[in-house]
Formats: sequence, C-alpha cells, structure tokens
Amino acid sequence: MMKIKEVLIILIVLAIDLITKTIVQTNIALHREIEIIKGFFYLTYTKNIGAAWSILKGQRVFLSAIAIFAIVAMVTWLFKNKNEKFYIRIPVCLMIAGALGNLIDRVYFGYVRDFLGFIIFGYNFPVFNVADMALSIGVAMLFIVTLFEKEGVNGES
Repeated sequence: MMKIKEVLIILIVLAIDLITKTIVQTNIALHREIEIIKGFFYLTYTKNIGAAWSILKGQRVFLSAIAIFAIVAMVTWLFKNKNEKFYIRIPVCLMIAGALGNLIDRVYFGYVRDFLGFIIFGYNFPVFNVADMALSIGVAMLFIVTLFEKEGVNGES
C-alpha cells in the first residue's frame, strides 16, 4: 500500500515540474536563452521529441510505453513492499513523479518541455527539467542507499 507521505511526494514533485514547465512555456520564447548566472546557468525553452540527450527522437509511442511500464512497475513495487524502509521508498517516489511529468508532456504536447541549461567546463550540458532532476536524483539515491544498506532489500542479512 502506498502511504500518504509517498503520494504527497509524488504529487508535490509532479506539480512543481508541471508548473515550472508551464511558466517557462508561457513566458520564454522557444530557444530564447535567459542568462541567470553568467557562463554557467541559463533558462531556455526547448521541445525535446526524444529522451535524455534527445536520443530516440520521434519515438513518442515507444518512449510513452516505456514510461507507463516503468511507472506501473514502480507503483506495484511500492504496493508489494509496504514494509520497506521509507528511505528506500523515497527514491522510487521521485522516479515515479519524474516519469509521470515527462509522460504527461509527451502524451499531451507530443514532446517534453525542457528549460534548465548549464554550461559546465565550457560544455553546454543538455537542457533538462524538474522531472529529469527527480528521475536522476531518485536513481542516484537508490544507488547510494543500496550501496550502503547493510541488510538485504527485505531486511535479510
């Protein structure tokens, strides 16, 4: 069973993602760059018709199907592992929220709205959004938690 805290995490992250995308879409022209921190961070509105780094461009149905499968698998995991530690469940909630945010964009608009741009060591890092951050942070947290978890996933030694 999903707990109220988990549902709230998913809904809050999803809301932040969709609201920030909408604010950018309504206020920044496509491909316009607004420098926030000179030479490091800028806002720009882009339409991503692929996945990360624009791979699988134009594969809207395939990418949507993968997202739906992943969301169903993660929600199923939350329901089946109701006694799992909260710090293991949080990353899964972040990944669900991120996958949902980009899935909603992909289904509704036909593309994902990206807007956060960084220049790192002179390299323009691919533009991304809050959903991408939630997915990445969730994956990283899950990786770190499993590395440092002394017991097995279900409390076994």
